[in-house]
Amino acid sequence: MINISFPREKSIGLLLDPDKAKGDILKKIVDIATKNKTDYILVGGSLTFDKTDSLIESIRKYTSIPVVLFPGNLLQLTDKADIILLLSLISGRNAELLIGNHVVAAPFLKGSKDKIVPVGYILIDSGTRTSVEYVSQTEPIPRNKPEIVVATALAGEMLGLKMIYLEAGSGASQTVPIEIIKAVRENISIPVVVGGGIRTREEIRDIFKAGANMIVLGNSCETDPALLEDACKIRDEFCL
Repeated sequence: MINISFPREKSIGLLLDPDKAKGDILKKIVDIATKNKTDYILVGGSLTFDKTDSLIESIRKYTSIPVVLFPGNLLQLTDKADIILLLSLISGRNAELLIGNHVVAAPFLKGSKDKIVPVGYILIDSGTRTSVEYVSQTEPIPRNKPEIVVATALAGEMLGLKMIYLEAGSGASQTVPIEIIKAVRENISIPVVVGGGIRTREEIRDIFKAGANMIVLGNSCETDPALLEDACKIRDEFCL
């Protein structure tokens, strides 16, 4: 059983989409993650339905890195992950993603309470409309409105959420602005995770400097596996 003190102070997560992470591609990127001591492997996607269990089983054939469920919909729920992120899309006003789906999921998750981390999920405008925006039917917070992001993160913490996830979205053309990350970090005490649109070593370094506890890399690692290796090296520098 994984200790729920999650995430570690400075950590790297690799997000794998069950629709894309298959066969030799999966083994190659998981081997890189293992070699470089990636902290977590997240599993989830906006459109995936019934492949979550099989992906987790495949990952465990190659590595002992903790697997984190990052569900995009109710059909991705599984108790096979080491950690389950119970996401509440607090930047939007879609009641199903604020509490509706959680009510439906609760009976299934009742036996996995020790694995659950309640998360305030905040979408930030990235310059292009992302899959998560379309699927969630919510608008992201404008990237030039850090005060709204801070107020939203504060509300999430006050409601008892244990982590804030700042998300630009899969395939985002821009990352979450550094100004927003700094402002959120300065105003809340719970961990801050940042994901979406991160493609360069400089962006990783700047995001950690801004106060993020964890950085999540996804599609960029499929086209540039060396980015994951460099991200882990940068993490180690901050942990010295």
